[in-house]
Amino acid sequence: MDYLDTFASPVGPLTVASDGDALVGLWLDGQKYFESTLGAFEQCPDLPVLTQARAWLDRYFAGEEPGPIPAVAPRGTAFRQRVWAMLADIPYGKLVTYGELAQRIAEQTGSRTSARAVGGAVGHNPISIILPCHRVVGSGGSLTGYAGGLQKKIALLKLEGVDLGGLTIPTKGTAL
Repeated sequence: MDYLDTFASPVGPLTVASDGDALVGLWLDGQKYFESTLGAFEQCPDLPVLTQARAWLDRYFAGEEPGPIPAVAPRGTAFRQRVWAMLADIPYGKLVTYGELAQRIAEQTGSRTSARAVGGAVGHNPISIILPCHRVVGSGGSLTGYAGGLQKKIALLKLEGVDLGGLTIPTKGTAL
C-alpha cells in the first residue's frame, strides 16, 4: 500500500507518495509518468515521512537550501536507481550535464553509458524536485526535456539562483 498527500507549491500542485517508510514519488501536476510507479494507495497526510517531505518542500520553496533529503526509495531498474542516486548528489543551485552523469557511471561501473540512456532515466525520475532532475542540462547548456514542463524547470532553477545566462531552450534555439 502506498500513501499520498498533496502540496500546493509555486509551480503548481504536487503529489507526494510514500510506502510508509520512504518517499516513492513526488510529481508535479500533469507531469509525464505521473503516478506510474504507484500501486494501490490511500490519502494519509499525517504519515511522518510525508510530514518531513512537506517541511523540506516548504524550505525549498522559501528559497532556502532545504538540507538533507527525506528517506527515498524510488522504484525502477538498477540502472535508473544508479542515475537517481546521482541526482541526489547534485548540489543545490548547481547544474550537471547528462554527459557528465554518463561519465560518472562509466567510472563507477567500467562500462560506457550514453548520455541518452542517462536522459531516459532522468526523465523517468519519480521523485521530482527532491531528486533534482531539473538540475540536469544538455552539454551545450540546452534545457532539454523536463517531465514537469520546461517552464517549471526554469522556475525551479531561478528559485535556486542558477545563472540562466548561456542556457538555451532547445525548440527555439534561443538563449533565456
